[in-house]
Amino acid sequence: MLFYSFFKTLIGQQVTVELKNDLAITGILVSVDQFLNIKLDDIHVVEEQKYPHMMAVKNCFIRGSVVRYVKLPASAVDTALLQDAARREAQQPTVPAPR
Repeated sequence: MLFYSFFKTLIGQQVTVELKNDLAITGILVSVDQFLNIKLDDIHVVEEQKYPHMMAVKNCFIRGSVVRYVKLPASAVDTALLQDAARREAQQPTVPAPR
């Protein structure tokens, strides 16, 4: 849930999503869900020569399981807030699975 909460704070920011097939898409983050599926608007592909068919696409939905990396602007990352949230999540007791 930590990554989901973090990505929700980035809505409206420009991000670059690199997919497992090496396609990198830059756009404005519109939404993200608990499966880390991502919706981007106003997109452009980093390597337009390699993927010319993507030039006509203006928005896209990216399934979370195909994402390799999400590149963020450094100004969008509040490291103190992330460290605090990670500490709080690590301190929560885990519930054992029922048998």
